[in-house]
Amino acid sequence: MATWTSAMGAAQLARLLNSQQDRPAGPGTRRPPAYRALADGIRLLVLEGRVPVAARLPAERELALALSVSRTTVAAAYEALRTEGFLESRRGAGSWTAVPAGNPLPARGLEPLPPEALGSMIDLGTAALPAPEPWLTRAVQGALEELPPYAHTHGDYPAGLPALRSMIADRYTARGIPTMPEQIMVTTGAMGAIDAICHLFAGRGERVAVESPSYANILQLMREAGARLVPVAMAEGLAGWDLDRWRQVLREAAPRIAYIVADFHNPTGALADDDQRRQLVEAARSAGTVLIADETMSELWLDEGVEMPRPVCGFDPAGSTVITVGSASKAFWAGMRIGWVRAAPDVIRSLVAARAYADLGTPVLEQLAVNWLFSTGGWEEAVEVRRSQARENRDALVTAVRRELPDWEFEVPRGGLTLWVRTGGLSGSRLAEVGERVGVRVPSGPRFGVDGAFEGYVRLPFTVGGALADEAAMRLAAAARLVQSGASGGGESPRTFVA
Repeated sequence: MATWTSAMGAAQLARLLNSQQDRPAGPGTRRPPAYRALADGIRLLVLEGRVPVAARLPAERELALALSVSRTTVAAAYEALRTEGFLESRRGAGSWTAVPAGNPLPARGLEPLPPEALGSMIDLGTAALPAPEPWLTRAVQGALEELPPYAHTHGDYPAGLPALRSMIADRYTARGIPTMPEQIMVTTGAMGAIDAICHLFAGRGERVAVESPSYANILQLMREAGARLVPVAMAEGLAGWDLDRWRQVLREAAPRIAYIVADFHNPTGALADDDQRRQLVEAARSAGTVLIADETMSELWLDEGVEMPRPVCGFDPAGSTVITVGSASKAFWAGMRIGWVRAAPDVIRSLVAARAYADLGTPVLEQLAVNWLFSTGGWEEAVEVRRSQARENRDALVTAVRRELPDWEFEVPRGGLTLWVRTGGLSGSRLAEVGERVGVRVPSGPRFGVDGAFEGYVRLPFTVGGALADEAAMRLAAAARLVQSGASGGGESPRTFVA
């Protein structure tokens, strides 16, 4: 049985390779042999995640025709990639992309920064802001006032408090998506929601399509659940999804579920438009794939004039294809572990029934606090302050990084909490390692990819501003100089990737 999970057509690969020619070569760079240039180009596409790991490459003859080169050139390039560990082949199954064993996948996300390090370390590991006050305190006080009637019950509400379910349903209805309380389940954060959905729809060994890059913690959750992740490369920059690739993966890999972040994608910040959402829902419906649409960033538009597209579930009126996940964690506070699922009533009933063997329910006091925010207008006030804070932090961070690290490349998103940065050919993993020693904590690109992709990236969240953003950029620049000079410690020289 072949170990590839998707396929890359000759014309598609040729288009990606030709796009690399727009990147200027460094001064004094000599032109490599044709086979070496081709091998380097494919290797870079894999490391950047633009060609997924475990993607079957076209046959030598097909790629040679698409690139107008000799078959010998392609054969030599494939052999070089096999030798370097970036390609695996088997007679009768073809050749598919890989990452060498020496590029271990980070097994876990960043742990919370210990309290004793808060004074000396600038933490860019978590895309979350401090609690908004006075709204957090007011919400907890309001929840305490509403608590006594619930305290006289068992406190177990597997589907969530009826009042909060009704409030969330009304909020979807107000967005133009008619919703009943029976279509809502309250969960312990978005992670709890997605974990429950994965256990219901995707058993061990099931294929799950994911954007590439994608949210690191969700990727790790799915790995630990035994899913076979099928990466689908994002379009360049902030263009959103590559619909041709999505159709191909849904048709050929037939994943049971697919996880997407359409609203200010984490980590790239891309915002999928109405047409992309419509086409992806139609493709998923045709393939029999269930779409998990993560809306945790949907209220965090930062620029004036941003017109938010229709929710993904708005293109699935029958409710047979899209399951929506929302959360209070990003828009309000990560410490408020309240999430929710919107789906067809039969799906909600199945999720609720399965919950008896998981966490039983979500804390009542926190549900009451979120319900207080929704019912009093406190949510809208707090989120508006959130947007202002994130906007100021984003602008300060962008200015500082452009000043201190002019070779780093990124596009500025119009919302969300993250900046996805190409690090000028330096290893993101090594930058993360050295950064901790110079006082800045940053997650490397491979945490957001499948099987070691995105080595040349880091993610920078909008969590610091002002002088702290300046200091963070200076520390990152210091780390970059150490990596570039080879003074990063250990016996292994820093890896750079140059096409």
